[in-house]
Amino acid sequence: MGENWSLVIRPQRAWWDLRLGELWRYRDLVWLFVWRDFVAYYKQTILGPLWYLIQPIMTTGVFTIIFGNIAQLSTDGLPPFLFYLAGNTVWTYFSASLTSTSSTFTSNAGLFGKVYFPRLVIPLSIVISQIISFGLRFLVFLGFLIYFMSAGSDVRPNWWILILPVHIVIMAGLGLGLGIIVSSLTTKYRDLQQLVAFGVQLLMYGTPVIYPLSSITGGWRWLILANPMTPVVETFRLAFLGTSAMSPVYLLYSLAFTFLVLLIGVLIFNRVENNFMDTV
Repeated sequence: MGENWSLVIRPQRAWWDLRLGELWRYRDLVWLFVWRDFVAYYKQTILGPLWYLIQPIMTTGVFTIIFGNIAQLSTDGLPPFLFYLAGNTVWTYFSASLTSTSSTFTSNAGLFGKVYFPRLVIPLSIVISQIISFGLRFLVFLGFLIYFMSAGSDVRPNWWILILPVHIVIMAGLGLGLGIIVSSLTTKYRDLQQLVAFGVQLLMYGTPVIYPLSSITGGWRWLILANPMTPVVETFRLAFLGTSAMSPVYLLYSLAFTFLVLLIGVLIFNRVENNFMDTV
């Protein structure tokens, strides 16, 4: 008498077999992890979700004092606080997605060894939960934008704000792709765990977060332009503040780069998934 199984788990046949349909069937688990990550961020804290608002304001305040007042870096004529808050809002989402997903295998080895589910569920849920954080920081940014506009500052939001979803797709895809590449390589080379934290910090200085692209000239400009996050930060400021040294067309380069990194990342992740428990 045959047995009727509701779920049959088979070994993967090839490392390019992504099984995206299976990932869709586990969407409820994705949302469960999203809720877990969101609640865990402020659990057992006194101020709770207010940390989502306090952190960007304090970081931007420090940037304004150090880079705006002491170092006196150019902000293209924009109010320094608003200039740094725009860059910080965008950069924080990307960096948080990258650093959080880069430890997927090592942080969840115990869970992965006990129960089966598509491993991509974990990094995908992290990127989605970070979108909620980005949304809260974005509301803070809009609040200060309205304040500065009502105070007479020369900031000019325009129709380019409609490409905000493109910004989110690039940031999420780039953070996820790079994160799962690092996570896959970390199963064998733990040194990468030490590199990620300050590597992301160094990458921020290679992105026009604390300075405008217009201030970069000469031999270093090509290096800044090669950074796929440069068009994202610059066109975000163009859309909401009205000033940028870069055309939104450059976002096509970021999109192509993101797609390539994401494809490579998923393929490597899928390959490592088969035997990572032997090396973690």
